[in-house]
Amino acid sequence: MNIGQAKDYIKNDVLLYLKKDEFGDYRIPVVRQRPIFLLGAPGIGKTAIMEQIAEELNIALVSYSMTHHTRQSALGLPFIKEKQYGDLKYDVSEYTMSEIIASVYETMEESGCREGILFLDEINCVSETLAPSMLQFLQYKVFGKHRVPEGWVIVTAGNPPLYNKSVREFDVVTMDRLKVLTVEADYPTWKKYATERGVHAAILNFLEIKRDYFYHIETTASDGRTYVTARGWEDVSEIVKLYEEEGLAVDETLIGQYLRNEKIVKEFTAYYDLYNRYKNDYRVDAILAGEISDSAVEKAKAAPFDERLSLLGLLCDKTETSMRDVVATSDYLKDLMVPLKAVKAAEDKGDMLNRQHAAQEKLLSSREKAGALSREEKRKYKRILRFLDDVTNELNKTGAQGDAAFAQINDAFNAQVTGMKQAQEKAGVMLHNLFEFASRAFSEGNEMLILVTELTVNTSSARFISMFGSEDYTKYNQMLMVSERGSALREEIAKLAL
Repeated sequence: MNIGQAKDYIKNDVLLYLKKDEFGDYRIPVVRQRPIFLLGAPGIGKTAIMEQIAEELNIALVSYSMTHHTRQSALGLPFIKEKQYGDLKYDVSEYTMSEIIASVYETMEESGCREGILFLDEINCVSETLAPSMLQFLQYKVFGKHRVPEGWVIVTAGNPPLYNKSVREFDVVTMDRLKVLTVEADYPTWKKYATERGVHAAILNFLEIKRDYFYHIETTASDGRTYVTARGWEDVSEIVKLYEEEGLAVDETLIGQYLRNEKIVKEFTAYYDLYNRYKNDYRVDAILAGEISDSAVEKAKAAPFDERLSLLGLLCDKTETSMRDVVATSDYLKDLMVPLKAVKAAEDKGDMLNRQHAAQEKLLSSREKAGALSREEKRKYKRILRFLDDVTNELNKTGAQGDAAFAQINDAFNAQVTGMKQAQEKAGVMLHNLFEFASRAFSEGNEMLILVTELTVNTSSARFISMFGSEDYTKYNQMLMVSERGSALREEIAKLAL
């Protein structure tokens, strides 16, 4: 199965394990709640889906890599305690609380979440001294004398021996106590995640043409073991974006620090240079601003398919980024209305403003400590706090109170709404100009099909279109019968060579 399917299975399992009867007892007794074992190659997103599941279910997440643990840290340190049995006293060895179990309790205390996921990565790489204790843990959820609290589901992960020399294969007795999910690298699933995370368009365009390079491990006589993983592509995206911001040159040496395969490094670096050349040659910004020259249209018509695909990727990336920003701002303003309504209803506006600021800070802190907060959600909370800070400072300057104070707050809020509407109109114009160019350059060909498909599967663009509409999208979506033509198009893309 792919990582997306694994996420769905794990999410369902967590929901069912936490399901209670009318007396508050778990429908599946804790002793029968098999830990989930996610077995798959490194860097395919096992940790990422655990964060997503915790966020979506609004529960806590505690993550540990078992390669860092000794028997002492996992089970607790031994100490001598005196006990009396009848008339005799004895020195008995006991154990302090396991570091892992203690982290669960600390998370519960700091976040207020009583239920969560304990995620133990690389569980099949535990030290030799710890291995015998794992069977007891997997069956009874106990480290030493200390049990994982009720309401915490155990999910584990590991790599097959092919990828990690430290792996010790579990015996049948151990495996029989696990729910095993074997996961394989899958580009379409990762692409959806990568698009939502804003992975660099050059990477997504390149991998659309060279899907075999998404996850690639091989052994050669000259280079030994070489590898390219999903984690590597995501890290390349982050560093390339920062290099672009600073005006630094992206070269093979930089890319080779993240992708450990010389051939793929050379091909991607060459493609990245082409990508930037297309951006300048076609004047992408001008096209999206409505300045569609006949020369750009004719050049696109005459271009080979891989060049047209790259150009479309450039245009989509800038448009989708604008739509993603609008959707994120809309979500932020919607959530901001909750504390502002409380301020409006309060007699002392300034005091309630401070209370709401404190409540939002507490909520952000608890979500962070629960380990269930995405970057997008964290950014939304920080935007709310910044707005509350700004209006508080303005009220302190003007000294306004009562209705006058709220009118000032409302003006600041309306200014942000106006800004969002302007951004929405701009993004809508970009989307129209994108369709206009695609229509003139590609008519109803495969490129138009790719465009409509991309806008459909991209979460942000799909939400933008559902919220604000797009006559162009509706027209071509109905015209092209996307689902019927998708398979043939994927076969054509697979045959491309750079």
